[in-house]
Amino acid sequence: MAKVLISAKLNPQGVDVLREFKDIEIEEIAPVNGDELVAKLKGCAGLIVRSESKVTADIIEKAPDLKVIGRAGTGYDNIDAKAAAAKGITVLIAPGGNTVTTAEQTLALMFAVARHIPQANRKLVNGEWDRSYKGIELTGKTLGVVGLGNIGAVVADRALGLKMKVIGYDPVISDERAKEIGVDLLPLDDVIKRADILTVHTPMMPETKHLIGKHAFEICKPGMRLINCARGGLVDEAALLAALESGKCGGAALDVYEKEPAGPDNPLVMHPKVVCTPHLGASTIDAQEKVGEIICRNVGNFLTGKDFVGRVN
Repeated sequence: MAKVLISAKLNPQGVDVLREFKDIEIEEIAPVNGDELVAKLKGCAGLIVRSESKVTADIIEKAPDLKVIGRAGTGYDNIDAKAAAAKGITVLIAPGGNTVTTAEQTLALMFAVARHIPQANRKLVNGEWDRSYKGIELTGKTLGVVGLGNIGAVVADRALGLKMKVIGYDPVISDERAKEIGVDLLPLDDVIKRADILTVHTPMMPETKHLIGKHAFEICKPGMRLINCARGGLVDEAALLAALESGKCGGAALDVYEKEPAGPDNPLVMHPKVVCTPHLGASTIDAQEKVGEIICRNVGNFLTGKDFVGRVN
């Protein structure tokens, strides 16, 4: 009998998938970290988390029974996958489970920052009838997509339906794949220079940290609007703030931040040109059902010797 600890709030349908495996015992807890997580992992062959639990190298070192870590989602920067690999522990994600949901959050924020929707709503709720807000049309504008994986490709597809021109940067995909998506593939600096709206969809790793930083804001179009629904560290928040203050950046819409949870101490959250949401990219009923079911089935399959997908290390 293999024991799996679920240190996350998963959709019940997902947990039910794991219960179908007769040789697996399940313990569900609210997300924990540090020594509390180490204590709970005693005797556990599997661990399933979302973003709240941080599976560090120290925790991995202190969990000798662990064989597999499942991340209910596609990003896994809260898991030290390299340390896990060194201990022979497999890290799995739920590929495709939140692709459409995160892409739609990107589009929602794009409309919001283009038309000042939250700011105008806030004033109206406060009793002010302010029609001075002047937004921009998206039709005919150039959308720059940095990262054309699953989510970036869906964003590009939907933007083309809005009659936008879509250009993109991705060092991995081929020209043929870019043509399939309908995107003109360009060097990163060219994408930044030409974009009216720039959205980032790359993984978070050392080489992508502050991918959009001071240099990007120096070469971008005056008034360019930035969207980030991927990972907070991809954008240099100090450089973004300076660009907003100077007027070089016309606005930003952020769902993720360098330090989370973000609050009033983050000047971007309080900035009048910024639309902020609290990391809701994957937060739909549909996506949570999908990622829960996918990761539970993968972890169950792994522990019972069946075929699985989504290995990242």
